[in-house]
Amino acid sequence: MQDIQISKPLPADPFAPKPYSRNDWQKGYQSQPNEYSYWIDDIEGQIPPQLHGTFFRNGPGLLDINGERLHHPFDGDGMICSFAFSAGRAHFRNRLVRTEGFLEEQKAGKILYRGVFGTQKTGGWLANAFDLKIKNIANTNIIYWGGKLLALWEAAEPYRLDPHTLETLGQDHLNGVLQNGDAFAAHPRIDPSCQMDAGAPCLVNFSVKPGPSSTITIYELSAAGKLVRRHAHSIPGFAFLHDMAITPNYCIFLQNPVSFNPLPYLLGWRSAGQCIKLVPNQPSKLILIPRTGTGAVQILETEPCFVFHHANAFERGDEIVLDSVCYDSFTAIEPNTDFRDIDFEAIPAGQLWRFRLNLKDKTVSREVVESRCCEFPTLHPQNVGRAYRYLYIGAAHQPTGNAPLQAVLKLDLQTGDRQLWSAAPRGFAGEPVFVPRPGGVTEDDGWLLLLMYDAAHHRSDVVILDARDLNKEPVARLHLKHHVPYGLHGSFTPEYFGPQV
Repeated sequence: MQDIQISKPLPADPFAPKPYSRNDWQKGYQSQPNEYSYWIDDIEGQIPPQLHGTFFRNGPGLLDINGERLHHPFDGDGMICSFAFSAGRAHFRNRLVRTEGFLEEQKAGKILYRGVFGTQKTGGWLANAFDLKIKNIANTNIIYWGGKLLALWEAAEPYRLDPHTLETLGQDHLNGVLQNGDAFAAHPRIDPSCQMDAGAPCLVNFSVKPGPSSTITIYELSAAGKLVRRHAHSIPGFAFLHDMAITPNYCIFLQNPVSFNPLPYLLGWRSAGQCIKLVPNQPSKLILIPRTGTGAVQILETEPCFVFHHANAFERGDEIVLDSVCYDSFTAIEPNTDFRDIDFEAIPAGQLWRFRLNLKDKTVSREVVESRCCEFPTLHPQNVGRAYRYLYIGAAHQPTGNAPLQAVLKLDLQTGDRQLWSAAPRGFAGEPVFVPRPGGVTEDDGWLLLLMYDAAHHRSDVVILDARDLNKEPVARLHLKHHVPYGLHGSFTPEYFGPQV
């Protein structure tokens, strides 16, 4: 497989016209307190009749509590959307996740909990000092696994929902796998063919307890939702770990070079997330944990960077290849600022980097694979943890500089070819999800599903793209009757959870 390298670009021209307006982008961060259930009838193009199943998507649905603004969207209560496809039709449903904290705040009509990313209770630092209660906001990801629909937030247990109605059924401990207070991260990986389970698929996830030394616990669940492996490992230093990658033999983490000073958090001056700081000139560490639970944990150092999301990883002889979205630094929202007024040009853009981990001589090399601002990578689910050719990722419209995601980029990692579909100037894209076409034989034979915000009509669209050719017009655009706030992650299941067609 040929590896593609692109040199870092020059900064964007500050005098060039922007492909978006800040006012348009800001409108996508309005709360959506309403809950709907309806067939989507306003459609451009045609829904592929072979597309059968349910696209679930999670993200903050409320950006305020009774008019009291949250300081950061990541502090918003989770809202699940479902798009059920069958026989060329689609049904939409959305519901806010009724967590304990959500119900308490809705009853009180005000913010009762401090948010991890900056939201504080009214009353200044005295009202927030030594209040360490955390609200499980269940707002980051949504998966259907082992017969359960689970809303995930990395600092606590999942919330289980009814996949037909999206009714909240309560916290779920995965049939006794989790104890009260245990975390279950929001970025599970599905191994399509686990060699330890005779080729059966399994879900791999983790939790982390950070501190002066941090503990990473790995969980692997069978397709029936039963625990097949669990093991815990201690690593030196504070670990901020949002995501991981897997190969058939390893779970792979990048330990960001950050520190955590708890004093401002304890005294009510800052949120926990605002107490995380990048440590200059400290290397990033790549952590390799054997999936069997036996054998030594390997830690390799590389140049400093910050990672939220990994694209994929695979093994190649004595080498592991890891593709990740990397930033030059970590940018926190300061206490007296508004995230809606963010200056994109002043903060680093995510780029796709490729790391090569040589397990024989314990060295790491890296290169820039994609220099365009990008985030939220996805690929064919059968290639997770394996060598792959095609990657799809949310991207900025323009090739240089930082900006909101307005496009989807297809990368051919074998030839270096790129394809871009863009919703600019008034559309803002979310995470794409790859859905294989039934009977498809090539790696890119499928569809991309994404939810995008259309500022011109203050509504959201589900866009269906032909993953084989993003240069073509969308296969279909499904216009909702309202907007859905910008979200985080989603998934697709071939199970249909909509009304009878």
